[in-house]
Amino acid sequence: MTLELIPIPSDTPPPDRRIVALLDEADRRIEAFLGERQNRSTGGFVPSDFDAVYRVLRWIEDGHLATGTAFLEWGSGLGVVTCLAATLGWDACGIEIQGDLVEQAERLAEAFDLPATFVHGTFIPTGDDDVGDTLAASAWLQMGGSDAYEDLGLDIEDFDVIFAYPWPGEHHVVETLFDRHAAVGALLLTYHGLEGLMLRRKAGGRMRR
Repeated sequence: MTLELIPIPSDTPPPDRRIVALLDEADRRIEAFLGERQNRSTGGFVPSDFDAVYRVLRWIEDGHLATGTAFLEWGSGLGVVTCLAATLGWDACGIEIQGDLVEQAERLAEAFDLPATFVHGTFIPTGDDDVGDTLAASAWLQMGGSDAYEDLGLDIEDFDVIFAYPWPGEHHVVETLFDRHAAVGALLLTYHGLEGLMLRRKAGGRMRR
């Protein structure tokens, strides 16, 4: 593994009124979405701490920690984190396996006039069949479906920051995929529930600028 931990400070910048409005609307939509599906499976959808994620994304932007502005969310759900990345002026994309969540994400981005792109498909690259045993029992990590990278016209190595909220015990799959495919210098931001956020950079070789 060639991932270097970057300590996250406790005094990350708070969201401004525009971001607060986005987060409030996102919370409303998530509550409505979960309410509509209370008698059905939510397909493993669990929202992360969007306020905390935004603070770290803003800190990354303010500190010029990323090698560029290409952002990708693995398992984008209702698209909140991808939309937050778009507010920073980043080229923000999200990949989501559940089609109804993609539709919800597109509506949220449209409501705030944000140029975020969402793709219905799997973020597991073609050829990574060795992760199949882990994916078989997971609602969040799924293979099958369309090749999201083909739809985007981009590969993992084209992104400067990748965000994911892996389920407990599945973080190693995200780390392996990132280590295997991301460009040197790319950042991996992951949310781990009560344990909070973790930021790592892919090390080794020459960084892309």
